[in-house]
Amino acid sequence: MTAPETAATETAATETAATETAATETAATETAATATAATATAATETAHDVPALSRPAAGPRFALVDLLADDSRWAVALPVLQALRPHLTADLLRQVLADDAPGPRFLAAFDGDACLGVAGWRVIANTSAVRKLYVDDLVTASQARSRGVGAALLAELERRARDAGCTVLDLDSGVQRFDAHRFYLRERLSITSHHFAKPL
Repeated sequence: MTAPETAATETAATETAATETAATETAATETAATATAATATAATETAHDVPALSRPAAGPRFALVDLLADDSRWAVALPVLQALRPHLTADLLRQVLADDAPGPRFLAAFDGDACLGVAGWRVIANTSAVRKLYVDDLVTASQARSRGVGAALLAELERRARDAGCTVLDLDSGVQRFDAHRFYLRERLSITSHHFAKPL
């Protein structure tokens, strides 16, 4: 082979190698981009598929406190409770708290001086559950919705029920309170019975 032919052959080989290298790098880049896009898509789809309850949530920015009959914080807690019990005046509340019958105790969520939610509860001995914690009231202030207040109150009551040796925690909810029903079902309470009442 002559010198010009050898040079031409080497040039062609060099150009072929360069073309193959460029093609390989392009394919690798496209593959990496495709994999990155697929990963991002999968992450997005996963984020939409994961129920809200299983996502990490910020810790509550409120304190749970017991409200006694003479607690001055009833001044801000009663209006929250009245959203659930509109008939409950300050005089009626005092009557309930002073009654000799085993009445409810109250747990409330506060953010500073603001009351975010109230739960009324009692431990009851009866023949169906032997010992249970009954939730008389559970209400969250309208401006504090979606902050985990109701779930925190309910979780604390469940903890107290277990500590008190109760076999069940239960409550009644008005048939018209559909949002509350969804909340209770989400918190893994079950509909177990019908409640019958006769005004006297």
